[in-house]
Amino acid sequence: MANICEDCVCYDYDGELDSFVCTMDLDEDEMERFLKGTNTGCPFYRPGGDYKTAAKQ
Repeated sequence: MANICEDCVCYDYDGELDSFVCTMDLDEDEMERFLKGTNTGCPFYRPGGDYKTAAKQ
């Protein structure tokens, strides 16, 4: 799943944590499935193009 997250628009760098995090507001059940890796596909995944990635910087 990490490879998918790295391409997602919702995967941003958090300076306080000094790491990349998912910025989607997941509820408890969604977060549990995400952390356990039991999701076959993320329902919030949105592919980020080079332009979108550069625009966020």
